Amino acid sequence: MGGVNDSIFSADYADRRARVPRGIPLVVAMEGLSDAGGVVSQLEEHLWAHCEPEELVRFNADLLVDYRARRPLITFDGDHLVDYAPEELVLALARDELGAPFLVLSGYEPDFKWDHFIDTVLLLVHEFEVSVTVWSHAFPMPVPHTRPTVATVSGSRDDLIDARSVWRPMTRISASASHVLEYRLHSLGEEVAGFAYLIPHYLANADYPDALLAALDGIMAATGLILPAGGLRDASREFRAKLDEQVGSSDESQEMVRTLEERYDAYMEDRGAQSPLIREDGTIPTADQIASELERFLAERQGRKEEDPGEGPF
Repeated sequence: MGGVNDSIFSADYADRRARVPRGIPLVVAMEGLSDAGGVVSQLEEHLWAHCEPEELVRFNADLLVDYRARRPLITFDGDHLVDYAPEELVLALARDELGAPFLVLSGYEPDFKWDHFIDTVLLLVHEFEVSVTVWSHAFPMPVPHTRPTVATVSGSRDDLIDARSVWRPMTRISASASHVLEYRLHSLGEEVAGFAYLIPHYLANADYPDALLAALDGIMAATGLILPAGGLRDASREFRAKLDEQVGSSDESQEMVRTLEERYDAYMEDRGAQSPLIREDGTIPTADQIASELERFLAERQGRKEEDPGEGPF
């Protein structure tokens, strides 16, 4: 691939690139400036655990990481050192629950050489003819856990912005590498969507399952992928039950949540931002349930076409 400094890549990238289909989505789960509720870290772990990722590119940490500011971990075992765990930033080829391929860029946010790194990602987007790039992050806000997790949506997808972006501030913020990547993609006319999730401020330092469910839902809406979420529904219910128990034990906490609910409901009135992929109880249907609904829908459409041969394709 002309113009790319090969030192930023793993050595065998040239052999792996041929296995990547063209025209597939890119999901970015790159840890950066803000990760309230552990949205990005949970998303990265979830995709690597459930989507069968195959490493394509390992970026050179020696070029991109400030080791003194972000020291990697190592274990001292009695009299010797083991389990050295350096920072990783990897592009991988993954598959959703129905086998559809997509790319995942995950790991640390570079400390150095942002322009070099982003230029490299843009070349990869061009080479693989990426259909849409989607990324997520989150920040703490005075919102209640008893209401759906909502987002500010940015990028080139007006459909997603109109349907899902419930808060559209005009403000200057500290940029992350993902922000700059979106900015460059949008400037080049590429399809890109960024989801900034609003997380209850009192859960900012917790791994919040509802936030991960919302992030998966946003990715599915932007890409058409069907991502696994079965175990997360149980985790969400368990987390909510424990949290409600804690809130219920404190009059002060109950009053705080009631106040947040009133403000949230007043702000959200008439906005209708709930995702069609999330049921009324906050759960996401499984891939089998979605596939069953699709089969039923297609069968009904086929029946109508047989009754009325003049019906168009839509």
